[in-house]
Amino acid sequence: MHPTKPATTKLATITLAAALLVGAPAHSQTLRVAMTAADLPTVTGIPNNGGEGFRFLGYPAYDSIINWDFTHTDQLADVAPGLFTEWHNDPANPLRWIFKVRQGVKFHDGSPFTLDAVLWNLQRIYDSKAPQYDAPAAPIVRATVSMLDTWEKIDDETMAITTKFPFSFFPYVLTRILIASPAQWEKGKSWPEFAKAPSGTGPFRITKVVPGQSVEMTRNEDYWDKSRIPKLQKLIVMPMPEATTRLAALRSGQVDWIEVPPPDAIPSLKDAGFKISLWPYPHTYPYVLNTLPTSPFNDVRVRQAANYAIDREGLGKLLNGISKPAAGLYPVGDPFFGSPENHYTYDPEKAKALLKAAGYGPDKPVKAKIMISTSGSGQMQPIPMNEFMQQNFKAVGMDIDFDVVEWGTMLVAIRNAPTAPQSHGVDGVNISLSFTDPSSMFRYYAIDSFSPTNYNWGHWSNKEFTDLARAAQSTFDKAEQTKLLAKAHGIVVDEAPWLFIVHDQNPRAMSKKVKGFNPAQSWYQDFTQVTVE
Repeated sequence: MHPTKPATTKLATITLAAALLVGAPAHSQTLRVAMTAADLPTVTGIPNNGGEGFRFLGYPAYDSIINWDFTHTDQLADVAPGLFTEWHNDPANPLRWIFKVRQGVKFHDGSPFTLDAVLWNLQRIYDSKAPQYDAPAAPIVRATVSMLDTWEKIDDETMAITTKFPFSFFPYVLTRILIASPAQWEKGKSWPEFAKAPSGTGPFRITKVVPGQSVEMTRNEDYWDKSRIPKLQKLIVMPMPEATTRLAALRSGQVDWIEVPPPDAIPSLKDAGFKISLWPYPHTYPYVLNTLPTSPFNDVRVRQAANYAIDREGLGKLLNGISKPAAGLYPVGDPFFGSPENHYTYDPEKAKALLKAAGYGPDKPVKAKIMISTSGSGQMQPIPMNEFMQQNFKAVGMDIDFDVVEWGTMLVAIRNAPTAPQSHGVDGVNISLSFTDPSSMFRYYAIDSFSPTNYNWGHWSNKEFTDLARAAQSTFDKAEQTKLLAKAHGIVVDEAPWLFIVHDQNPRAMSKKVKGFNPAQSWYQDFTQVTVE
């Protein structure tokens, strides 16, 4: 059965109206952005709506304790000092990390940033008995920073954090912890009240929130990193999940920038003088497969067959060249890719042979249901892509149906077990995921990372892989890390806990008036150097 595209006319009308309401005059230093999200990400320092939420309403308005470095665009973004200025692992205890806290920073509300504010924010995430504990938002952080165990204040400028196991990649995942103002929260003593006047320490201040329509941010003239005081006066973001609505808003001048333009519109946008930004970033678009005994994907041969059934080059043509074929979490040629025995190309005959060996055939097709979204961060063009793949599956004897949901529903599902009600009983989840740091494989595939602890939603269990991943994050020797992770990734490719589909090229379209944007190889971007002429 083909998925039915949900009605979006009413929502498109609302979001286009929002664009009209926040329109800015020509030559202003205001950048207006249309996101793919169906609703505004939350503004309280733990954004929902995935990577797009952190991109637009996370890092612009809030600093993390460790920030991302967006300056080296020829390589994957690395980490840089944020509200922690330096850090090191304790030589006497591999579980203990020591951090120095930046001094002289103020929150947007004027209150001072201190080490105590860091402790308060950690309680928000990890201490369910704390008044500021944020039950809806905390799992968004804990799902990535699941290894954090305890913390302590050493002095006013120094603190320690311990992990549950040796974890040499700890600084990378700490980028997920953004710092909100305790003083501002105390004014209303709830996160919904805080959302009415949010306060972080970031380069932009959130100054106006129109629920469901738009968020306006203004330049933080007092930002502590003087090289990143924004050149823009204002940054306005609004949700527009329907690609044609985003396109119309850009063409009409109601917005200056859109995420994920429709692929078939890219040539005409270029002809009309609009800029198209394409740049590789750590993105994989897979099916995360349910490998429990109740699912047909419990059999590795069925998982491998699915990987051989997909015409990735054909998908690239459908997407007008904004994707590259994926054969694993990492691209072929990456130092972590390894040397798997399987090289997933479009090979329907091999897929049929694998299915036959697994006991399937013309009179007994594989029947499975995959959760897919209507839009979302990194989701590309999920409806037409899945319709295309559905025909690929049918040709080899796989009857794949779809559970079509909103992006937020999928984000909740992936953080729960495949047997949980939130997962709707599906056999896979088509969710875009990243490899932003070397611990990504551990979070996605290790036995320790079964959801809801982390992102191994399919509960794939492989001891050899888990031992390799544990060993990699227990050493600080980069050459040894690479060797171990490459071997581990080879196992992932051959065992195929995911259907690896494509790597996205991060497309966005913008007015020729937009200057100074240098896309980072990251799910997040630096808007501080952008101007609008």
